[in-house]
Formats: sequence, C-alpha cells, structure tokens
Amino acid sequence: MRETEPKVFLVGETRVVDEGLSAYLAHLGVESWTTDAPSDAERLSEVMGRLCYRSFEPGLNPNVTRVREGNARYLANILASRHGSVLEHAMVNFIFADVSRVFTHELVRHRAGTAISQESLRFVRLEELSAWIPTHIRESEEAMELFVRTYEQLEQVQRDMARLFEIDHEKQFDRKKKLTSAFRRLAPDGLATTIGWSCNLRTLRHILEVRTDPHAEEEIRLVFGKVFEVVQKRYPNALGDYIVETVDGLPWVRTEYRKV
Repeated sequence: MRETEPKVFLVGETRVVDEGLSAYLAHLGVESWTTDAPSDAERLSEVMGRLCYRSFEPGLNPNVTRVREGNARYLANILASRHGSVLEHAMVNFIFADVSRVFTHELVRHRAGTAISQESLRFVRLEELSAWIPTHIRESEEAMELFVRTYEQLEQVQRDMARLFEIDHEKQFDRKKKLTSAFRRLAPDGLATTIGWSCNLRTLRHILEVRTDPHAEEEIRLVFGKVFEVVQKRYPNALGDYIVETVDGLPWVRTEYRKV
C-alpha cells in the first residue's frame, strides 16, 4: 500500500476571443472600451454583465448616466448584488489526483454548472492500492496498523484475482475489461483515483463555501482548501470577498455574499 496526498491541478480556463469581443464593441460603438481585469474569466464576466445594462460607458443607455470603472469595482458590485449569473460564463478546469472514491462520490453530487470525467476502474486494472489516510486514523497507531494491513490484504486479492483468471495472458481486450470491472468490486472506497472536474465561477464559489465548511468531510475540505489556494490569486476580483479561517487545521473559506 502507498500513502498519498490529494493534489489539485488547474489545467484550463476560459479564454476571451479578442477578435470577437472587439467586433462586438465596435458594433456597439464603444471600440475604445477597455478593462483592467486580471484574468480572461473576470474580463468575460464583466462584459456579460455590462451588456445586460449597456453600461460600457455613460449615455450608451440613456438610463445610465454613470458607470463603475474598473473590473474590481464592477465585480464587487455583482457579488454584493448577488447577480451571480454573469459568473456562469467563465469556466475553470481542474484535475484532482490521488483523491479517494469517497471524495469523488461526494463531488459528483454537485452537478449544476460542472463537467466530470473520472478514471475508469473498468479499464484501469488495480495492482498497488494507494490511499490518503484521514487524521483520526493517523492519530492512532493501532488504527494505522489495521488500516495498512487491510489495504495490503486487498492489494493481494487484486493480484490473486489477476493470477486466477490469467488476465495478463488474455488476448481479447473486451474480456480484460470485464475481468477488471469484476476485480474492482473488491477495492475499497478509500482507494486513490483521479477525476477531471470543470465548473463555472458561480458554481466554484458555492462549492468552496459548502465544502470548506467545518461540517464537511475532511478530505473534501482538504481538497477545496487547495483549490482556493490556486484560484484566490488568479481570480482576485471574482473571489476577493472571501476571508479564510483555520478550523481543525483546514481552511474555512467564508463570505457574507453566500450563494451569489
């Protein structure tokens, strides 16, 4: 058995198509409009918000005589007003590696505004079993011994099954797939796996709030604490209202503008 630590990788994000945005601004008659947004995600969110009121500059909409200048001020008002729909246009793409299937089972409960691709144990055959070990287990020498011994036994079961069915000598991939699928039923929920997870910024805010909460499960708190470390500097205006408090050694990401 190999002990692991959950890892967070930001692998993609929304990119503005400058030619298209410039053409739209020219269509609107505000070719000179610019923004100081620190990321394309926040730039796009601002554009989508401003088009709703045609508030790129005063007078463009006769009802609008003044506008908020700057991306930080604009998005701060969006958050305070809880007009979170404009944040749904910007997407971020993560890979979570060495997370348990306990974690992934909880993560996939969040479906609105997300896309998910998970490592398939129907195709990926297990040999070595890896796992992150929760704090309560690590704090007990006896529990640690029991935990590791159980994983090593289950690891041996995977090898025994592979040998029993001679899967290494099997030529037909379809049969390999069926055998691998059968063997995974003897693997624990705590098994380390990988999942690709994408979401929009509005969904990200919601999940940061509910999954770093002290009442959430320990591993998902750990992972989304790492997520916040990645995104807080990258999208400072979209996430600038958050404060972080440490509870039980893990970050609790909080804001007065919940469920924007």
